[in-house]
Amino acid sequence: MPSPRVALVSLGCKVNQNELEAIKHLFLAAGYEIVPFPEKADVYVVHTCTVTHISDRKSRQLIRRAVRANPEAVVAVTGCYAQVAPGEVLAIPGVDVVVGTRERRRLVELVEKAREKGTPVNAVRAHEPGEAFEELPLVEVSRARAFLKIQEGCEEFCTYCIVPYARGPLRSRAPEAILAEVQRLVAAGYLEIVLTGVHTGAYGRDLAGGIDLAGLLKKLVRVPGLERLRISSIDPLDFTPELKAVLTGEEVICPHYHIPLQSGDDTILQRMGRHYSSHYYLELIASLRSKRPRAAFTSDVMVGFPGETEDQFQNTMAVVKEAALAAIHVFPYSPRRGTPAAAMPDQVAPEVKKDRERRLLQMGRRLARQYAREFLNETLTVLVERPLPGQPGVFEGHTGNYLTVAFPADLDLTGRLVPVRLQELRGGLIWGKLEKDVKEEQENSPGGRN
Repeated sequence: MPSPRVALVSLGCKVNQNELEAIKHLFLAAGYEIVPFPEKADVYVVHTCTVTHISDRKSRQLIRRAVRANPEAVVAVTGCYAQVAPGEVLAIPGVDVVVGTRERRRLVELVEKAREKGTPVNAVRAHEPGEAFEELPLVEVSRARAFLKIQEGCEEFCTYCIVPYARGPLRSRAPEAILAEVQRLVAAGYLEIVLTGVHTGAYGRDLAGGIDLAGLLKKLVRVPGLERLRISSIDPLDFTPELKAVLTGEEVICPHYHIPLQSGDDTILQRMGRHYSSHYYLELIASLRSKRPRAAFTSDVMVGFPGETEDQFQNTMAVVKEAALAAIHVFPYSPRRGTPAAAMPDQVAPEVKKDRERRLLQMGRRLARQYAREFLNETLTVLVERPLPGQPGVFEGHTGNYLTVAFPADLDLTGRLVPVRLQELRGGLIWGKLEKDVKEEQENSPGGRN
């Protein structure tokens, strides 16, 4: 009898993408065959996002696409949109299972129950204070790097954000479990590990014993054989003196810091519920840069928050420029039902938000080129992640400071750290030349993996 087939798809942030990979492992362990979405399958899993109204709409579109792909299949919907609006999801004809951001380890069991009984299953439950971190299978998304989720939930309740309602309270993974996973990954040959979470900088606040993110990093950097440790995102107010010291003082930690700004105007920051000033943000960047002068600083920035004037937007532009950010993710404000900002007066017109997004992205591209040019004609170490799509014999990877580099090679170096001389900016990439002696080095080296 052939194995049942499951097709999976995800929307949204990197945490969502990583969770989908973990869900794939659950189905594989249960004997399912993974097929590309939306090929014909016996089960479809749609892992949803709700960070904007567009995310909600795209989630519904993917659900309906799954139903159309095979009306006889079981359609399971998980993730943030399912958590905050299970009734809306269940109202879509053809949905059989709804699981939010809890109980995902039971997803295969719930799917089997729906297949057997033929009746919809709603397993969404509200998050509760004190609930434990949900252990999911480890995500190994490439031969080069692995993503390790260390924390779940957020309790900041910024006025624009639906995430605390969708993800629930803080839950931190036990440090012993994290350390064991890192040791296993290093033993398996992984050279870079990326720590992820919903509010990563809050790691440990819910744990006994007084451990925090700085304490966890001190343990991890001592793992023998770990080449690179990267942290996905840290909020400005989470930078304690101890955390700043370990982030800038340990060579294993990549010189790349993603620190959300959201706005460069102090009045808007206050209305957002972000409890820092633009001056504080700039001072934080300056203090970190003084210790690691060539580090990359990247950020998230929102435009068009209710009441944002052109002058306030210009304040954001000025802060982004002064911070010399190496890359920015720009998000037009999207009202989320149930959040305070959705009821605020002076909502900004869509065309104004779109224009501000365009201008800020334009500045971001200019700053990114400016930062990248600083490293041209230098040799940097690149973690090779994959062959460049559509370019035979060309490989792509990232430097420690997260520059995307492409270079030709006649040997598959995926999963290895190699020296590349950066030569030119072209097509959104930095193109370089592999140092000529890398083949001999790699052939004789005990590190890396094929």
